[in-house]
This record gives sequence, C-alpha cells and structure tokens, in this order.
Amino acid sequence: MPDNYAQKHSRSYLLAVEDQEFLLRDEMRPFRFGMEYAKAEYALRDWGVRSTVVVFGSARTPSAEQAAALAKKARGAAEKRAAQQALDRSRYYEVARAFARIVSMRGGALVASGAPRDNVIATGGGPGIMEAANRGASECGAPSIGFNITLPHEQAPNSWSTPALTFRFHYFAMRKMHLAMRANSLAVFPGGFGTFDELFEVLTLVQSQKMRALPIVLFGRDYWNKVMNFAALAEEGMISEADLKLFEIVDTPEEGWASLIRHGLSPETSVPLPLSLPPVAGRKRPAARKPRRGG
Repeated sequence: MPDNYAQKHSRSYLLAVEDQEFLLRDEMRPFRFGMEYAKAEYALRDWGVRSTVVVFGSARTPSAEQAAALAKKARGAAEKRAAQQALDRSRYYEVARAFARIVSMRGGALVASGAPRDNVIATGGGPGIMEAANRGASECGAPSIGFNITLPHEQAPNSWSTPALTFRFHYFAMRKMHLAMRANSLAVFPGGFGTFDELFEVLTLVQSQKMRALPIVLFGRDYWNKVMNFAALAEEGMISEADLKLFEIVDTPEEGWASLIRHGLSPETSVPLPLSLPPVAGRKRPAARKPRRGG
C-alpha cells in the first residue's frame, strides 16, 4: 500500500471546523459573524431569556471595598485625592448593585418551572458598574448576562455574571446587537467614551425608529447635569423637544425602577422576596447554575 502520510497531514485534509487558518481568512468573516450571533442566541434561548434590562456604566467605578482599600493605602496628597475620588465614585457602584437587585426580584428573572425569564440584567461583563449590576442580580439568586469583548488589553469577565451566560465577542457590532435586541429598558450610570457610545447609539436607534421605544434611565443627576447639556441640544435645534423625553435622570435605585415602570416597563412576574438582603462578605464567585429550557 502507498504511504499516504503526506495526504492525511495536509491542511486541505482537515475538516473545515478544524482548520483555523481557513476559518480566519478574510473571506470567512460573514460566517464568523454569524457564528458569534448564533452561539449567544442559542445559549440565551436555552436559559429562557426573553427580555433584558441593560446596564451601562464605567469600568473604572470601584466598589466600596475597593475604594476603602485604596484609601487605607494612600500616603501622599495625590494618593489621598485619588482615594477620595474613588470613594465618591463608589456610591454609583452601590446604586447599580441595589438597582439590579430590585430589577431581578421584581422584573421576572426569578421564575420557576422553566418559564420564560424577563428583564434579566445584562451588562458588558467587565468590572465597575458592570460588575455591580451582575453582582446585585447574583446576590438575590437571579441569572445575569455578561457580554464581554476582546480588546488589545484583554478584558476579564467579572466573577458575578452567570457562567453559562458569560459571552465573549470579537465584533463590537454583534455584541451591541445582542445588548439591544432583547432590551426592555436601558439604565446608564456615569461613564466615559464607551458609556456615551452605547447610550447615544440606543438614543439614535429609538429617535430614528430603527428600534422600538423603550424606557431609558440615567443615574446621577449631578454627573449628567455637569457633563451633558441636553437642553442646549434642543435649544440649538439639533434635537427636538420631544427627544428630551426619551430618557429620565434619577438618583436612587427606587427612582430608577419607578421611572422604568412609569415609562412602560412591564414586570412579568412578581416575586415576594425582601429587598433588604444581608451584605455579602468578600467577592465569592457564584456557583454555576444548570441551564433551564424555556420558551
């Protein structure tokens, strides 16, 4: 028999799914794009996730524990100023954490018997405000989603999103699509370029009727009134007065929830659980949950 070693070890003999060089060709980009859509889509269906409440905000917002640790180590004047700034910002972490807990307990994420899950917390999966929202959901036993993105300086997922619902994307466009396509509402906390990008993309989609209208709430009156003059956009004729009603600015978790309800969010399930939960010590990684089959 002839020796067929060369044939069996040729790259052309690999199955297409085994050939990384082939899969990463420019011509295969549409297929890679489709696979990024399908992988997250099927996992979310398996868990019965029908709708989400998306939370955006800065990855640089520390928890109270992180801010306290920074303050403890501060020595010079510059370090003390930075520590005080971190302590000031950490209040947004706690607001996001409490808000996510309220949404998860009242919105329909806690369901039994494989029923569809509504208003499940969804974030970009990273640290800061994203971690806070995933943490709030986890602390009351609800699943939450982390849509991570591959970056030059690798973003690590936070330890509070549900492991089976923690995704990683190469394409920003596909990540944004998944963030938007199931969204029942949007909650935006103080942040930088990335937060503004996500906020104004959704506002533009709603304004141009490329996306159905949905409740949008911005947390932190002092921050938003300082960094953005939305009224000036209307005064200059760049947006209409009606566009100023596409969102509402609030301060507290309860204000945020009330705003979402007032502007059309429909809680699918009422879960009779207390809102005041005991604090969780440390940053223990939640145990993995078995997926549920849903609608």
